[in-house]
Order: sequence, then structure tokens, then C-alpha cells
Amino acid sequence: MDALGWDRCDVIIVTGDAYVDHPSFGMAIIGRVLEAQGYRVGIIAQPDWHSRADFEALGEPRLFFGVTGGNMDSMVNRYTSDRRVRSDDAYTPGGQGGRRPDRCVIVYSQRVREAYRQVPIVIGGIEASLRRIAHFDYWSEQVRRSVLVDAKADLLVFGNAERQIVEIAQRLDAGTPVALITDLRGTAFVRREIPAGWIEIDSTELDAPGALNPPIDPYASEAERKQTLSAPAPSAAPPDGNAVRENVVKFFRKVPNARRETSVIRLPAFDSVNQDAVLYAHASRILHLESNPGNARALVQRHGSVDVWLNPPPIPLSTADMDAVYELPYARRPHPAYGNAKIPAYHMIRFSVAIQRGCFGGCTFCSITEHEGRIIQSRSEDSVIREIETIRDQVPGFTGVISDLGGPTANMYRLHCKSTAIESACRRPSCVFPGICPNLNTDHAPLIQLYRRARSLKGVKKVLIASGVRYDLAIESPEYVKELATHHTGGYLKIAPEAIGEGPLSKMMKPGVGTYYKFKELFDKYSREAGKEQYLVPYFIAAHPGTRDQDMLELALWLKKNGFRADQVQAFLPSPMATATAMYHSGKNPLRRITRASEEVVIPKGIKVRRLHKAFLRYHDPENWPILRDALKRMGRADLIGNGKHHLIPAYQPIAASRALARNTGGRPSAAKRSAGSLRFRTQHTGLPKSGKGARNR
Repeated sequence: MDALGWDRCDVIIVTGDAYVDHPSFGMAIIGRVLEAQGYRVGIIAQPDWHSRADFEALGEPRLFFGVTGGNMDSMVNRYTSDRRVRSDDAYTPGGQGGRRPDRCVIVYSQRVREAYRQVPIVIGGIEASLRRIAHFDYWSEQVRRSVLVDAKADLLVFGNAERQIVEIAQRLDAGTPVALITDLRGTAFVRREIPAGWIEIDSTELDAPGALNPPIDPYASEAERKQTLSAPAPSAAPPDGNAVRENVVKFFRKVPNARRETSVIRLPAFDSVNQDAVLYAHASRILHLESNPGNARALVQRHGSVDVWLNPPPIPLSTADMDAVYELPYARRPHPAYGNAKIPAYHMIRFSVAIQRGCFGGCTFCSITEHEGRIIQSRSEDSVIREIETIRDQVPGFTGVISDLGGPTANMYRLHCKSTAIESACRRPSCVFPGICPNLNTDHAPLIQLYRRARSLKGVKKVLIASGVRYDLAIESPEYVKELATHHTGGYLKIAPEAIGEGPLSKMMKPGVGTYYKFKELFDKYSREAGKEQYLVPYFIAAHPGTRDQDMLELALWLKKNGFRADQVQAFLPSPMATATAMYHSGKNPLRRITRASEEVVIPKGIKVRRLHKAFLRYHDPENWPILRDALKRMGRADLIGNGKHHLIPAYQPIAASRALARNTGGRPSAAKRSAGSLRFRTQHTGLPKSGKGARNR
């Protein structure tokens, strides 16, 4: 600040990540976007949260503090799906763990408030975005309030925040009190009551969840049970006891289109969803139905004596807007203060280029759609090429290989609905499930052209595709699969079937295994034509809602038949606000209308079940054989225990494995094999390494 001649910052961003000035890091984008508007921006990265000293390092900002957990949710970042503490953090110098607190958006906001009580606080990023309403918290196994309430922030920005954050800065700069900034899309705030002239819509008119009877005590007498059943149902009204306002109306029948912009849907109050898991599933379903920027209405949810108000999602950025954001003057490297310390996340993405945002896949376990939306926002071809040239000319260590050209998915670039009218009216959670929507443009020609132009650049030797390929879309364009296999695969291509059984697939909103086989056939064909020995590396999720033990057994047999051996496995982690998390908590399926009698979902809960499902994925690991033997006997499949090729696991137990089991408390897998990170495989196919450093790295 002294070198720049600044007496103070206009905006200070507090982040849980190390500061890397690269467009893959949210705080860098927001900082550069504000800078481009003429604001002086300071960044406090990974402050010591035990006191307010670090939060006072840059003084008091003129406009506001922006608080974010960083590129990852702080709880996901710190804990595995088995709630074990991770030893490392990819967004910290040296990969050191423990440099951010749990739920750091709340903690950071508290320290900011202690230091500067009157300065507005705006929270955002993935952690705040996915906690904007009452949400199930997997780590405490309870429903928590909106993070806006717990952080005592003034505004919450959800989704991609460029437009909102600039508008907030401009309004505060013009003297508008932060409490009056209530009309911005993609923001949430607290208010005491519904403004005059607004129409409230009771969300239970959209999906009637049925009578709200209290749970029955299994130890109660017959008389007590009858008394419980005959008791009046608890009210879903706000917890202060007030009845729902008289202007609450039924869905669409009495709300003319002209009044949609001044109508708000009231979700069940926090106290109600906290006490009733079916109401929680109902609220989750309504939230996801109201996620299309073209037709979404505002939502409101009572928290104690106040309402948390959510404006509709932000309008997607245009191609010109996307180009402007990604071509700001990023240094494209970590801050010099870190010296030679390696930041693993930066080293993974420093030679990658984001070409799009958003995802219309709608996978229920994924947070991309909830955060970035399902409308694809694409950059122009020229902008992407200019960024590749910048990497080639300016980023230290570039060897000619672009490590990734993609985004949330590899092949949704410029894919969109054929009709803007249909798109703005659509409420489908996915454009590709249960099948590809006939209104979806699946033309991969622009992406193919981008690939060809990128790899023809002088100084570029190879352009790899590391983002997940949506293979059900890829088979719509065999030319794209040919391009991918011939020029953009480095021996292995990662794809994500996630499961092979109809039970879990239907709850994930993923295509059937037949689609995988179609893609594999094309990929293998074009790999052979190119004279390359290349293999697909499929990812799978254990213990996802809808998964039975039988489903995991079938998957284990499929893996063995196809010669796959998972080095690490991924167990389902119920992230806040995801549809699959609502399934996990409620046992209901929010993909359909929620009632008391609606579809029940099988939920693999508890450490024993989750451990068994992970063991099926690692059927080849001797440490898992005892638990699998017990399970196979219980399931009536002892015929799969033996020493033949047709058996899943052997009848004997190696001495070394027995000793390893004894060393791990309760027979748990060793720490090296408990990781909930991405799925990696060793394969039995000829020509691939079965062990050694090369296999482990892959």
C-alpha cells in the first residue's frame, strides 16, 4: 500500500486459500474484476483466526470486507468422507494442513466484526453459496442455519459473483446503505418482514408433504402411541407462532405472470426443517425447481425472528463478459511472499485453461449446478487462444503441454438449448437425464475447432483434456471422440460412470452402463486407428443413496471382469444443499414430488456399511477380504469365496495382510488407503504397469 501510495483499501478480501493470482482461483478473479472498475483491493490470505490481529493488517476498508472460504468448502477440504482429518491442504504453501478453521466463513466474519464493527461484510464463494439456506451438515449430522445468519454478515453472494460484487461496490461507493441493497440477483440477506405489495406463495402448495405427525417412540405403550397419532400436527408456520400471511396463494393458478417478479416462495422455517426430514427434502426440491434464472422466483425462509431472503440466481455471463473476466492482467502465479514453497493446487492448474462455466448434467451428488448454474457460459475461441499464448510466453516452467482445456466438464463448450423461450421456461434438473433432451444442441463442432486451433499454435506440443468427459454427450459426436482419442489423450482418459446398477444411477441422475460401452467402443476404435494403446479410467462412488450391498457386489464383479483395480476409492460425501444430501438425510427422493408416502430411498449409513461398500471397490486388497467374506456369506454368495478365477476373493488370508489388519484399529484400512480423493486404478490389461511409481502416479 505504501509503494502504491494508498492510504487505505476500498475492498479487502479475506480467503482461506493461499493467494494465487490465477483465474482458476475465485479471490483472484474478484480482486481483478474490482481493480478493473477502479477500486483498490487488498487480500488477506489464510489469516491466523485465533485473534483479530491479521484481520487488521491492511486497516479498515473504505467500502466492505469480502469473506470467502476459498476454492473449496473448508469442511470438505479438511475432512474425508469418513470424517477423518486430512493431513494436507492443496491450497496451502507446502500442502500443509490445518491453516484454516472449520467453517472458516463464519470464523473469519466473526474476527472481521470484532476488528471493524461498522464495516459491511459480504460473504461468498463455494462455502457460502452452498449454505445460503438451512442445510444438512454431514459433519455434525444435523441441520444448520443459513451461514448468513451464523456469520452475521450483511450480504451473501451466491453463484459466480462478478456482477453482484461490482454492483455492491458501486452502490456502497455512491453512499447507499448496505441494508438497502436488496434487489440484486444472486444475493441473500436478512429482513424482518415481507415488503408491502409482494405476494407470498406457500411452498407446500407446490409439493404437499402431508400431515406432519410427530415421530412415534418405539418404546412407548400402545396407549401412548394412539395418543401420539391423534395429537394435532405441528404447524409449519414461522417459529414465532404467527400464521402464514393472508396473501399466500397457490402455485401459478392465482399468480399472474405480471406479478411473478413480486412474488416470493416461503419455504418451511428453519425450526420446521430441522425437526422434520421430509420437510427438509421438500425445501430442497423447491430450491432446485427455482434455480433457472429465466423463471426462478425469490425464496424466503424464517430463521427465528428474521427471514433469510434469496433473490433469483444471477443471469449467466455473456461470451464477451467471460472473455473480459479471464483476460484481466493476472500474474498467473502465487504471491512472491511464499518464496519457493509449492502450492499443490497451483501446480496442478498452472498450465490449464478454463473455456466454460456451468453444467446441465444435474448430478445429484455434485455442487456445480447449485453454484454455477446449468446454463453453459462459454468464452470465445479467440480469447482461449490468447490465454494459451500468454501461458506459453509468460508462465515459468512451461514445456509446451497444456494440461487441460475444459471446465466443470470437458465437452459442454457452447452447448445450449435450441430455443431461448424453452430454456427460460424449463424446470428440468438435467438436460441429459433420463435421456438427452431433444431441445439440447449437442453439436461438438465448435469444440473440435478450438482443439485443432489450440494444438496448432507455435510452441504448443500437446493439449490434454483432464476435465471429466460427459460421455453420453460425446457419443452424439463420433468426430469428437476421434479427435479426443487421436490427439488429446495421454494414454489414460478419466470418465465417471459412478455406478452400474439402476438403483444408484437413478438417484445420481447418471446414464446407464450401456452408454459407457458405446463410448468405449468408439474410443477404442479411434485409439487403434491412431496406433495408440490407450485406456479409459472409470470413477465410481461408494455408499451413494440408492445403493444396496448387492449393487456394490455387482460393481465389484464388473471391475474384476474388466480387469480394474482401484488404488483409492471415493465414498459419497453429503455436501450442503446437494439433492443427494437431501436423500441421505430424509430417505426420500426429491427428484419426484415429496409426500409422506413418496418413494423411499435406500441409504447406506453408518461406518460399517460405508466401509463395506468401499471394500467392494477394493475387492483385491487383502485387508478387505475378512469384511467381504462375512458380507458374502450373509448375502448368500459364499460361492464367490475361493481360489479360482471365477471367485471374487480367496478363502485364505495372507499373513502379511493379517498383521496389517492387527496394526489398524478394528481392522480398518491403513491411512494410505482411507483417502476419499479421486479414484485411481491399476489395471490387469496387457501393456499397463501393474505396480511401481508410474502406476501410482497415474
